Amino acid sequence: MLGGDGIAGTNRLARTVMLQGTASNVGKSWLCTGFCRVFAQDGWRVAPFKSQNMALNSYVTKDGGEIGRAQGIQAEAAGVEAVVDMNPVLLKPKGPMRSQVVLRGRPWADAGAREYREECVPRIVETVEASLHRLRRSYDVVVIEGAGSPAEINLKDRDIANMRVAAMADAPVLLVGDIDRGGVFASFVGTLALLDEEERRRVKGFLINKFRGDRSLLEPGIRWLEERTGLPVLGVIPWSDIAVDAEDSLALPAGKADGEIDVAVVHFPHVSNFTDFDPLLAEPDVRLRWVRRVEELGDPDVLLLPGTKNTMADLQWLWDTGLGKAAADLARRGRWVVGICGGFQMLGRRLVDPEGVEGAGPGESSGLGLLPTETVFDPHKRTVRAEGCVAGRGEVLVSLAGIPLEGYEIHMGRTHWASWEEMRPFALLTRSGERQPSPDGAVSPDGRVWGTYLHGLFDRPEFRRSWLNRVRADKGLPPRAKAGPDMGAVREESFNRLAELLRACVDWERIYALVGLPGPRRGVGGGLSSPSPRGEGRD
Repeated sequence: MLGGDGIAGTNRLARTVMLQGTASNVGKSWLCTGFCRVFAQDGWRVAPFKSQNMALNSYVTKDGGEIGRAQGIQAEAAGVEAVVDMNPVLLKPKGPMRSQVVLRGRPWADAGAREYREECVPRIVETVEASLHRLRRSYDVVVIEGAGSPAEINLKDRDIANMRVAAMADAPVLLVGDIDRGGVFASFVGTLALLDEEERRRVKGFLINKFRGDRSLLEPGIRWLEERTGLPVLGVIPWSDIAVDAEDSLALPAGKADGEIDVAVVHFPHVSNFTDFDPLLAEPDVRLRWVRRVEELGDPDVLLLPGTKNTMADLQWLWDTGLGKAAADLARRGRWVVGICGGFQMLGRRLVDPEGVEGAGPGESSGLGLLPTETVFDPHKRTVRAEGCVAGRGEVLVSLAGIPLEGYEIHMGRTHWASWEEMRPFALLTRSGERQPSPDGAVSPDGRVWGTYLHGLFDRPEFRRSWLNRVRADKGLPPRAKAGPDMGAVREESFNRLAELLRACVDWERIYALVGLPGPRRGVGGGLSSPSPRGEGRD
């Protein structure tokens, strides 16, 4: 029997439900985020879980662990603090067929695809199972996200992200299909056909995602699918513009076409934590473009260099494409050139990798030479939350001195000034576990070239608007008094809108029955207080 306080804290393990997909990018992360918010609104203590995540968009937990951004955002939707057990294995591609393996929030190994499957997976299965068990001892319900498709028959013998996890959790599986890309009925039937009998028994229903049009026209297909498989369609979710932070660059945003300030963002081959720039889309005077070729660059007011999982390789790509020379030319003409994390490292004079931690063996490269810094890579990875303020160095940034900043760091390598005489930090930050602030980043003498290790700094509307007004001044435009929204509030609104949408189009009575919970707890639902402090990440 369920006690008055639910399951957590008793000898019973949390109930589970797992969303698996017919393919990648069918909306599993988005739907799991909505499921977390619905269960939380209904009064249940809920946790997300994804055993293995391959993503370059990551998130920093309060204790400095690194997990996939999707699970961090799902924890925010659930109103709980993210912990490394929610994503015990994170794979971060760093080159052709090779990834950094992050185990329970810390770098564990670099491995090729075959090496990972044959040597690493057998060693980490127990870690995955232990993480899942700890979550089930602490929460009422765990919403589990699969990866890719459970029907990849060439990978099933080493799959630790789909049906093997469903068996660990004894979880009912809901199969998600994307009807917008076409072939959803064939995808459902084909996926079931490629599962073995025990795996098929775990699948309890379908969720049709991204539907456009008249639902009545879909009914014949739904009837056929249910008769053919004996399984119910438990929801038809309409296509929606409700956005939650994307897991990886498969969902790279298209940008925004209108605005007085032209902002170009370099789309590196190994781009990471591109969601750093989502807050700029909330500003009506910003036009934001992603560029991969020098022919696309034009003459922007601002050039942004984002984070990257492989700084050395992407720096070489920058030179090879001509974008490196173009960035230097823009800086010389007084345009703004800004780098975050890996982009900040590239702005310096020299990058040195004595131990080959970037993946291509020992070596060094010339940076763009726009800041008086040098970066040396080493095996230690820094993952930490931080807060502080703008230092106000550089001619045009003096007026921003003291403006609060908040975010997180995830990076390999340490960056140093070439000399104390040239030292002009961008910010003064206090990191988690530290009592005193220390310098971060660097600024050019005029302040129009600057770099920082701080991800998420554009989330704060005061800094975002103050800096954009400096850009406006360079264009002879008057300042805008009103800033765009705080991104934490934007995410909260999105979580609630997503929950409202899913309540309207998913059969929650049957979902609750499958999960084994009695339904919403009496007197609870419809609202949720703000989640614990967030901690996004990157590399």
